[in-house]
Amino acid sequence: MKRTVRSLCSTALALTLGFTLLSAPAGVQAAGNADYNLTGFSQGNTGGGVISESNTAVYKKVYNATDLALALKKNSGVKVVEIMNDLNLGWNEIPSAAQTSPFAKHNDALTHPVLKQTGVSKITVDGFNGLTIFSANGSKIKHAAISVKRSSNVIIRNLEFDELWEWDESTKGDYDKNDWDYITLEESSGVWIDHCGFNKAYDGLVDSKKGTSGVTISWSTFKGDDGSPNSWVTRQINEMEANKASYPMYNYLRSSAVGLSKEDIIAISGSQKKGHLVGATSDESANANLSITLHHNVYKDIQDRMPRLRGGNAHAYNIIMDATDARAAQTRITSGMAAAIASKGYKFGITSNGAISTESNAVLVEKSVIKDVQYPVRNNQTDPTNATYTGKIRVADTIYSLDGSSFRGSRDTAGSPLAPVPAAIKPFSWNGFSILPYSYQLDDPSTLNARLTASNGAGAGKLSWSKDNWLKTSY
Repeated sequence: MKRTVRSLCSTALALTLGFTLLSAPAGVQAAGNADYNLTGFSQGNTGGGVISESNTAVYKKVYNATDLALALKKNSGVKVVEIMNDLNLGWNEIPSAAQTSPFAKHNDALTHPVLKQTGVSKITVDGFNGLTIFSANGSKIKHAAISVKRSSNVIIRNLEFDELWEWDESTKGDYDKNDWDYITLEESSGVWIDHCGFNKAYDGLVDSKKGTSGVTISWSTFKGDDGSPNSWVTRQINEMEANKASYPMYNYLRSSAVGLSKEDIIAISGSQKKGHLVGATSDESANANLSITLHHNVYKDIQDRMPRLRGGNAHAYNIIMDATDARAAQTRITSGMAAAIASKGYKFGITSNGAISTESNAVLVEKSVIKDVQYPVRNNQTDPTNATYTGKIRVADTIYSLDGSSFRGSRDTAGSPLAPVPAAIKPFSWNGFSILPYSYQLDDPSTLNARLTASNGAGAGKLSWSKDNWLKTSY
């Protein structure tokens, strides 16, 4: 299929549509808007289908952890799971009736005062063919990691994920112990994640591994912590500030050897380290099958991996990467502080990468906005002198700004800051096909900030429409 791109001739119509959308009442969006059609590599995904809520054999309303355990149990036959309210799903806060498959105890929390009480659960969605999990009101899921395995035609919509991060003392700030991702996709095909919200997590936000193909993530928000007085990060830092002796790394950062203030540490800790890892290990044979589309997403203060591709193909269009606050926080660490931190083997700072392709795999970023990301495009993470580890990555008509300077153009524009580093550029081509196997519409990047951050833009709880619309894939 040919892709469909809005031409200059339709700019007036697009702007008119944008005005109409932005003028709608807060939280209200007219149903039937083709902007929300399923597209990308997950096109054709049916989810659980459009099923009446009166069909209680396959349509389950979930009010608590026990309801969720029954609905998502392997071979349950359930097609639609409607999350009716916020769910606190930590292992220590769910009833014993729910402490069974698909729930399992996840790695123990070690530092966050809330997670040490609630625990963390892992929920495995295994062997489903045709499943939609959604909320009509943007419900929040806390203290749990979801793993989708050996499944196909899975849709997750209008949910927010929160409270899955803690300070890392055990690996000295390397965040290499707990393996808490909000969603991990493994050995699956056809997954659509739409109008969801992801807050700061210990590890990744949504990762795709083991040959998972046909993934689309759309109209979603990914963001760090805002450092407000009762934020998740602030609560963690307050705990350590009151008990410095129990937290050697934190105590060292606060000592005269480094000299960071409590407020410095809150600000620096706020951004999210990792976005999307696509392919867990290098040179895995299943990596060739990986495919993911990211569109109309907002990445606010995400340090890395938007996405990080180790295999197959990734397409990102009409996304925003905005690392303004993270870049400002990084200036709180002087070169002397950085040297003192490194001398003790601690890792505390801010990475600043955007989209990454490695090992001859293909990433296309087009008509997007990238703000205050130091290295917006990378093509090698292992050895820049070895082309085996270099990926193919192309950027087209994207707005890039850094420290107040602005550029709009493509990878191949003369003097472009969107040319990949650090390796020699490989010519771009898709792996396994010559043109993308789906059609899509491109918005002008200059309209994205207003559109995606509006009250009816990207994220959970933004659209108010009938339940059956969350079960549809086209409008």
